[in-house]
Amino acid sequence: MRRGRRPPPGSASTRCRSAPSRSRTPPFVARPSHQGLRLNERTLPAALHRTGKGCAGLNRNEDSRKGQNGRSGMDVRLRPGTPEDAEACGRICYEAFRHITAQHAFPVDFPDTEAATGAVSMLLGHPGFYSVVAEQDGRVVASNFLDERSRVAGVGPITVDPGLQERGVGRALMLDVMRRAEDRGFPGVRLLQAGYNTGSLSLYAKLGFEVRDVLACMQGAPPGGEIPGHRVRPATGEDADACNALCRRVHGHDRAGELADAIGQGTALVVEHAGRISGYATDLAFFAHAVGEGNEDVKALISAARAFAGTGILVPMMNADLFRWCLEQGLRVQATFTLMTTGLYGPPQGAYLPSILY
Repeated sequence: MRRGRRPPPGSASTRCRSAPSRSRTPPFVARPSHQGLRLNERTLPAALHRTGKGCAGLNRNEDSRKGQNGRSGMDVRLRPGTPEDAEACGRICYEAFRHITAQHAFPVDFPDTEAATGAVSMLLGHPGFYSVVAEQDGRVVASNFLDERSRVAGVGPITVDPGLQERGVGRALMLDVMRRAEDRGFPGVRLLQAGYNTGSLSLYAKLGFEVRDVLACMQGAPPGGEIPGHRVRPATGEDADACNALCRRVHGHDRAGELADAIGQGTALVVEHAGRISGYATDLAFFAHAVGEGNEDVKALISAARAFAGTGILVPMMNADLFRWCLEQGLRVQATFTLMTTGLYGPPQGAYLPSILY
């Protein structure tokens, strides 16, 4: 059931230039963490979260969840995804990203369809992710996901069969997850967009998403060593409250569901400075995020990593000191991404590394 009318995500009334206003935030019901299925970064490559070509022109019927493209007469039906869709969604995921990366001379992210299917299968089976698939004549042709583990929702991956791109399917899938986020009372929705994909950039802007930051995906050997006065150790369940409070101070909201998953999986780290937790990371990886009071906290976390799983870590380039330090440590830029948001947002009051979701 819908909770009531509110301004649509990305409307002028939800835009924040400073710290987010609590009075305008819809009530949020805390969700339990989901640890039934391990979301392993090392099997979630970069391609999972790079969208295919942006599409426009498809409308969804609220009751039947059907959409029709007025230009081509193509009918599609949207429905919730299930684990049984993994094979079809995995094949489309692989083909869609192979198609778009070839156009821009980027390497293919998935070695084969099997790898893509395994990654998508984990998302379809994770209770913290909402999934939607598009069908045409009973055949799955596209899919999209919404990460619902924490207070702000994250979009992706969204993939469309290359033969049906630019016909409105992608737009319909985006509208579906945005409605889902609104119905569930999420105060904000965020995503990362691949810098080379001008089609998806245009689509998201038309849907109300605003550019907030530009990220460099960086890879290389971790620097090693220590940052003076900063001790890094594995996170435990007893650290969760302090980490969530830190995230709220920096971002205006916490990411409790993601943190709980990471602690349960043994990938989370904390950094201590002056007798308190001054930063944490769910991992140093493409599908993980980190938060710190300042740059030294995030540098300590990066230095302590054994490796940067997946495509690499995402470093905000507007944080010139942190970005330059990473370059000086020998890390190299693999690709660039754009952080885009609707709804609740305030400029970070500290240092951070986003995940590929946000």
